[in-house]
Amino acid sequence: MKKVSGWYLFVLNAYWIGLSFMWNSLHVTILPAVLLNYVPSTQKNTWLGLLTFFGLILAMIIQPLSGALSDKWSSKLGRRRPFIWFGTLGDLVFLSILAFVGGLPALFIGYLGLQIFSNIAHGPVQGLLPDEVSTSQLGMASGIKTAFDMFGIIVSSLLMGSLIASENADPKLSVSTIIGFMILFGAITLFGAKERSATTVKPEGVKFKELWKDVFNFKAGGKKAYWQLIFSRFLYLVGIYGFQSFAQYFIRDKFPEQNAVSFVQFVMGAFVVVLIIFTLIAGWLGDRYGRKRIHIISGFIGAAGAVLLIFANTPTQLIAYGAVMGVGLGIFMSTNWAMANQMSSGAEAGKLMGLTNLATAGSAAVARLEGPMIDWFNNMRPGALWGWTILFALSAVLMVCSSLAMRRVPEEAGEAAKAA
Repeated sequence: MKKVSGWYLFVLNAYWIGLSFMWNSLHVTILPAVLLNYVPSTQKNTWLGLLTFFGLILAMIIQPLSGALSDKWSSKLGRRRPFIWFGTLGDLVFLSILAFVGGLPALFIGYLGLQIFSNIAHGPVQGLLPDEVSTSQLGMASGIKTAFDMFGIIVSSLLMGSLIASENADPKLSVSTIIGFMILFGAITLFGAKERSATTVKPEGVKFKELWKDVFNFKAGGKKAYWQLIFSRFLYLVGIYGFQSFAQYFIRDKFPEQNAVSFVQFVMGAFVVVLIIFTLIAGWLGDRYGRKRIHIISGFIGAAGAVLLIFANTPTQLIAYGAVMGVGLGIFMSTNWAMANQMSSGAEAGKLMGLTNLATAGSAAVARLEGPMIDWFNNMRPGALWGWTILFALSAVLMVCSSLAMRRVPEEAGEAAKAA
């Protein structure tokens, strides 16, 4: 496969900007703020955790199925883009329900519908990189993809604080902005991607029951190294999502003098600036020196940041310690994604990249179940904030375990997996 231009790498990855902007805005800012219009403050983590848990379970199932189905699809638009079109149009419908209908039922329907349609697009769009980019460029391409993810978070951090209030939050303006981002960056990928991959299986020949068995066959077989990589990803991201998911509520409890919506966006913005820098550095270092050892180091750096957050007593300390976690996450995201792409090259790229969502959405779902735990320990002794201490300690343990899990993944696992 020939090398592609920097512009084409941008086109293939542009969709991630809109997607990242959407989910970060919803999970970090909009949902936590709007939920407080309808639920008791003492149960806020529980309600947020359960709502997002069920949505992420849907994501965990739908994304790999959609990716695998796109592997077998054949159309004039290619095999990936029909699903991306369909999913994106569905996103716009359910974002509108979430924003403009109002009430707790509409919030649930809009969010769950969005998880369904967004992941119909998400699985296939992950197949574009291994389809279109040579192995020698996957490190840089993955670094760009992760940087775009982070760019979406930064833009969200800059905008959302001024688009939705901390009290009596109205989501209309903020969600309308999300819709604009999805249209803009979705169009770049949908109209700019030139899929070269061909298939021999016609759409009418795909049987759902067989597809389900094929996708969710968890026998390691020749892809044992791939499943080890997925397990490492799961552990690390549970640790990260525990902080990200409930950050706004942590700030409300720990720093009540701050405007929670504005300050959580500022904290996340600083976190992501550091993350982007180290994502790009790690992409280059991984291509040059090997990704496994850098991947392992990321777990220990992230764990150090999580432990430090236990002792954050001022806003400045919160930002500084969060930046340490950002260094670890930036290194992790770049190296882990590059290794997953390397192992996924070939006819099953959509399926295998979709299966990364078993770790991504699965870890996010499990992290949401920490919400009831946080409320239980916080309510056990009001003011002591034991729930937050336990959350960060657990995050540190999980990130160290992620690094230990990587010891059994061979450095050149991608070549072994492709040969299997």
